[in-house]
Amino acid sequence: MRILAVGIATLDIISLVAAYPAEDDEVRALDQRMARGGNATNTLVVLSQLGHRCSWGGVLADTPESRYILDDLAKHHIDISHVVRCEDGRTPISCVTLNRQGGSRTIVHSRRLPEFSDQDFSRIDTAAFDWIHFEGSNVPQLEKMLRRMKSGANCSLEIEKPREGIEALFPMVGLLMFSSGYARCRGFQDGAALLSAVRNQAGNGMLMTCAWGERGAWGMDRNGSVQFSPAYIPRISVDTLGAGDVFNAAVIHGVAGGDSMKKYLAAACKLAGEQCGREGLDIER
Repeated sequence: MRILAVGIATLDIISLVAAYPAEDDEVRALDQRMARGGNATNTLVVLSQLGHRCSWGGVLADTPESRYILDDLAKHHIDISHVVRCEDGRTPISCVTLNRQGGSRTIVHSRRLPEFSDQDFSRIDTAAFDWIHFEGSNVPQLEKMLRRMKSGANCSLEIEKPREGIEALFPMVGLLMFSSGYARCRGFQDGAALLSAVRNQAGNGMLMTCAWGERGAWGMDRNGSVQFSPAYIPRISVDTLGAGDVFNAAVIHGVAGGDSMKKYLAAACKLAGEQCGREGLDIER
């Protein structure tokens, strides 16, 4: 399938530490590496490995750091013909601290770059794609993009963080994918409670998921039935960075392929869990 994702790409500088440092500590990293990050491009990289033809709609700064991002996207066969180049900007950088004790990650993000706009999106022939995925940021522009779609049935929206006005976009797509962080900020203690509450905002017939790390993942089918899949726990947790993006990619793959919710929830939990047991987003099939 032809899949377009709209969102950001970052350069990640990842430091592995034995234990997360206290404030004002000075510690030596066990290892350090660079990686291309960003929710939308992470999702595309996994979808490409699952056999889809993927394109990215986003913005890149005209800086040397962007070369690393472009090389990684080329390695994974991601089309960048819809990318906007910005001369007056800086490549977004995420400084990530990975704690070897449990694999948790702490991120400090720096960004001075405009996001992909509705005007940029208007130049894309969306009819050429079978599925379009949107990263849930820049809500005013995102609303304009969604209104351009004749139908949101084959569109997905990732809701990672609470953002003003984002709930108004829920009925405009066919698949909503929530993070546990969003659910907790809304006051919910599990995915089932969130999805049941959101159904009134999203409308009947909406597909929804909520991933919750080691607690597993919940989904709601078009009939409003809530399903659950336990997490897949790797023998050793190495790197949780990008696990949510892996989960979302597997869900899109399953929904677009016509799989049952039970099947794609389980497959997404397994793929995300396996990713936590190794470094990076090169999946094993």
